Amino acid sequence: MAVTLHDVARLAGVSIKTVSNVVNDHPYVRDETRRRVLDAIAALGYTPNLSARSLRSGRTNVIALMIPDLRNAYFAELADAVMRAAAGHGLSVLIEQFGDDREHEIAALRRPRPQLVDGVLYSVLALDQDDEDVIAAMPVPVVLLGERIFTGPRDHVTMRNTEGARAATEHVLGLGRRRVVALGAHPGEVIGSAALRLDGYRAALAAAGIPSGEELIVPVGSWLRRNGAEAMRDLLASGVGFDAVVAFNDAIALGALRALQEAGLRVPEDVALIGFDDIDETRYSMPTLSTIDPGRGEIARTAVDLLVRRIEGGDAPFEPDRILVPYRLLPRESTAL
Repeated sequence: MAVTLHDVARLAGVSIKTVSNVVNDHPYVRDETRRRVLDAIAALGYTPNLSARSLRSGRTNVIALMIPDLRNAYFAELADAVMRAAAGHGLSVLIEQFGDDREHEIAALRRPRPQLVDGVLYSVLALDQDDEDVIAAMPVPVVLLGERIFTGPRDHVTMRNTEGARAATEHVLGLGRRRVVALGAHPGEVIGSAALRLDGYRAALAAAGIPSGEELIVPVGSWLRRNGAEAMRDLLASGVGFDAVVAFNDAIALGALRALQEAGLRVPEDVALIGFDDIDETRYSMPTLSTIDPGRGEIARTAVDLLVRRIEGGDAPFEPDRILVPYRLLPRESTAL
């Protein structure tokens, strides 16, 4: 039979209320009493009934992180940062991935979850302003990550996509490169990481008085290593000349690096290469990859803090926060001459 509060109270020689206070970490319990209760819990192997506790408190102490794909190293590392930030608030994190399909994303948002989690961190991918009603209808507090596409009553924490991509482009222009590839475009995209980073790339070229040839803007579907490698192989086969690559994330940059090396091109001597996201692998590639640190850790901490504030605020009205975190340019061997 399962060990109960009564069993712990009997062994510790205290009331059931005292055991409950210790389990819920109430501060006003004498140290000696707390020790006796904890010893009894350990001796009996008591595990609190979290379901019953959540029914009483209305809280699960669990939040959800909704992301497109854990195969993308940025989202894997974001999940790690969110779990670390949540642990500081005594929260656990349920991770949901919805892929790169719009209908799957909407279905994931509409999935019932009020009794499972207290709030949701949601990294927007395929939705746009016309889907604001889907976001507004979610029955728990929500903090949006990713692009600023909604004007509705939700907090939003994101990175400086345009400014970061402009800084990356200016960095390779500062090396004297003039034929700069934008690797990772999504044709037709108006709002989203690819569109915003392309804006930054074009702004840097315009400021330098360099035309942005359309042949240098290279589409890549899902931002995965294999797609970056395939896109770079196709570009090399086309015969288009270039001396630098601004990749819209580190994964496709690493794939492109492989394809360049297979073709006998030297990085950075023949082609300077820079990515975006500062994933851990960039420190160990050969050569190490220059990149943009978008402030992933700060995004996670800020978003979790905001979500906790909204959870604790209940139904109280609030003015949504819109927060853009700072970025850093990290020059490494792939652009060092």
